[in-house]
Amino acid sequence: MTAQTNDKTNSTVGESNGPSTGAVATRKGSDLAGSGGRTVIADAVVAKIVGMATREVRGVHAMGAGISRAFGAVRERIGGSTSTVTQGVAVEVGERQAAIDLDVVVEYGVSIPDLAAGIRRNVVGAVEKLSGLEVTEVNITVGDIHLPGEQESNEAPEQPRVQ
Repeated sequence: MTAQTNDKTNSTVGESNGPSTGAVATRKGSDLAGSGGRTVIADAVVAKIVGMATREVRGVHAMGAGISRAFGAVRERIGGSTSTVTQGVAVEVGERQAAIDLDVVVEYGVSIPDLAAGIRRNVVGAVEKLSGLEVTEVNITVGDIHLPGEQESNEAPEQPRVQ
């Protein structure tokens, strides 16, 4: 297989495809196929990258709609369940591209347009760097705003009402 590049990325993956071949895989755009084989990245992997990258942005209080946050809190209390890092994240992953939908809760006082731009920058950078996939879109829904001193609706009250 011959190396192919284009003007858009002109990039080469810097890892060997085998112990004895010394071949270096090239990628056209975000193509994850190389001379040593094909790499498939599961939706769940991209969703975790997106969840972590979104939570890194200052001003994001939580992720997910109210009902999904409540279910996530129940799952955490039960224990031994799946990670909540993908809560509020939906991804569609193709061979070379990914489309992302996010549902976030923002902190009061944060500029929502600036926050959305920061989330997009962070998510696109993380997904493209870690997976090699081109991000075609990042759709963000602001489902709620967290007010100072507001108790989470999915948190248990301090004192149980019955024993």
